[in-house]
Amino acid sequence: MIRTLIVACVIGVGCASSAQAATLRVGPTRSLTVPSAAAALAHDGDVILIDAGTYDGDTATWRANRLTLRGVGGRAHLRASGKSAQGKAIWVIAGNRTTVENIEFSGATVADANGAGIRQEGAGLIVRRCSFHNNQNGILTGANPLSDILIEYSTFADNGVGDGQTHNIYIGQVRTFRMRFSTSVRAKVGHEIKSRAALNDIRYNIIDDGSAATSYSIDLPNGGESRIVGNLIVQGAHSENTAVISYGFEGLTLPSRRLWLSHNTIVNRIVGRGTIVHAQSGAQVVLVNTAVAGDGVLTAGPARWTLAANRRVSVLRFKPFVGSPLVNRAVAVAAVLTPRYVPAGTRRVARIKVGLRNDIGAFERRP
Repeated sequence: MIRTLIVACVIGVGCASSAQAATLRVGPTRSLTVPSAAAALAHDGDVILIDAGTYDGDTATWRANRLTLRGVGGRAHLRASGKSAQGKAIWVIAGNRTTVENIEFSGATVADANGAGIRQEGAGLIVRRCSFHNNQNGILTGANPLSDILIEYSTFADNGVGDGQTHNIYIGQVRTFRMRFSTSVRAKVGHEIKSRAALNDIRYNIIDDGSAATSYSIDLPNGGESRIVGNLIVQGAHSENTAVISYGFEGLTLPSRRLWLSHNTIVNRIVGRGTIVHAQSGAQVVLVNTAVAGDGVLTAGPARWTLAANRRVSVLRFKPFVGSPLVNRAVAVAAVLTPRYVPAGTRRVARIKVGLRNDIGAFERRP
C-alpha cells in the first residue's frame, strides 16, 4: 500500500484508522519514486521516509502540517539541477511544525537569485543532520511571529550568490531561532548566519569563513534577546566586513536589545584590523570568558558594554594547554551562559571541567 495507516486504539471506544497519520516510503524501487510524489499525497502527521540516493531535479511544496521528512539508509540527496518549487527552493515548506532529517540539498538557483535549499513559510521547523551546499541560500525563512526554528547536527557550506544578499542561513522575523552542534562555513560574500528572530540561541557550533570572502560570521540586524555560547568562530582573511559579529545595524526594532556572549573562541585572520563584536547604540552587550586570537579590537560601537575575563591568545594556540592563560580563569556566569559541550562539528562532545574553575573560551583542557 502507498499509505501505511497508523491505527489508533482508544480504550472503551475501539480502534479506528486515521488517514491523517501514515508512513509513506519513497525511493527508486518503490511506488513513490520521488519525494514530490509523496508531497502530493501527504496528510497532517505523516512520516515520509526517503531512501538514500540522489534525486535529480525533483522539487516539492509540502503543505501538510506536522510532517516528518527523513532520509533512511543513508542521506537522501536532493540536487536541484536547474529546477525549483514555485521559483523559490528545492523544498518549499508551507505546513506547520515540520521536521526534516538526514537530507542533503544542493544547487538551488532561481531567477531572482534567492533560491534556497529550504524555503520555510509555515510556523515551526526542525532541521536535523542535514547538509546544505552550493545553493543561493541554504535555509531561507519568512516572517512569522509564531514560528520556532531549530537547526542541529547540520552543515552549511558554500551557499550564496556573491551579492552580499544571500547567505548560508537566513532566518526572518520569527519567534525563536536555535542552532547547535552544527557548522556554517565559506558563505559566498553573504553571512554565515543572519537572523531577525526575537530570540536567538546559538551554541556549540563551528563557524568558519575559510578562504571565502564572507561578510559577518553572525549578523543579528534587528537585535533581539540573543545568546551566543560555546562556539568556535573564525573570520577569514578575505572577509568583506571586518566585524565578526554585528548586532542592531538595521535598526533595533525587536523588544529585547540584549546580546550575551559567553565562552566563545573567536579567531580573526584579517591582518592588522578587525572587530570581534560591533553593536549599535541602545544595545546592551555582555561579553565574558571569550578567547580571542588575531589582530583588531575587541569591541566597537556605542552600545553599553559589560566585559569580563576575555583573553587574547596566539592564533596557533587558541585551545587551552598546560600553562595557558585560559585554564581555570573563567568567571562564573548564569547557567544559561555556562557551556556543557565543546564545538565539535556535528557531534555532541561534553566539556570536561579540569580544576576548580572553567577555562576561558569554547574549549576545556582535558586531563
